[in-house]
Amino acid sequence: MARKTTARPAATESLDRAPLDVEWPEQLYRLLKAAQVRQVSYVPDAGHSALIRLFAADSEVVSNVLTTEEEGIAIATGAWLGGSRSVLLLQSSGVGNCVNMLSLVTMTRTPLLMLVTMRGEWAEFNPWQVPMGLATAPVLAAMGIHVMRADTPSDLIETVESAAALAFEAEQQAAVLLSQRLLGRKKW
Repeated sequence: MARKTTARPAATESLDRAPLDVEWPEQLYRLLKAAQVRQVSYVPDAGHSALIRLFAADSEVVSNVLTTEEEGIAIATGAWLGGSRSVLLLQSSGVGNCVNMLSLVTMTRTPLLMLVTMRGEWAEFNPWQVPMGLATAPVLAAMGIHVMRADTPSDLIETVESAAALAFEAEQQAAVLLSQRLLGRKKW
């Protein structure tokens, strides 16, 4: 009789590798398309690179490359006034650039969906990223933004779906923080 073997659990992921589930950008893209997002604004960021490529290849979506993150707040406001939904992709270090402009969307109740890739936390190598990484959630909350966090691919899809409904259906402002652990360790 042949001996039945069972698969051994995979070894814990190396800090230097990306998360095992690399399909989440495609799932996130489909979710945002289903939420009728027609504009995406971003400052180029490695954590959002797969999602940016998917949107850039989509002729139904306007992709806006920003020089600074607060421009994305203005674009989201203009998109909403023009009857379109948008998403702002940014890194935690860029949240500080948006603080003053966030008063626009909170005072006018303009829907805003932000996906924020986190730095300054798990396996960070750059000390300059740590202060804003620590301040990101409290700063957004202080500006009246609903802050949610995703640490795994399954958390991410469910959380962004919830945040999109909050933003676009309840006309609120929501930010989903994509943990550094979800994104994998940055390499230079």
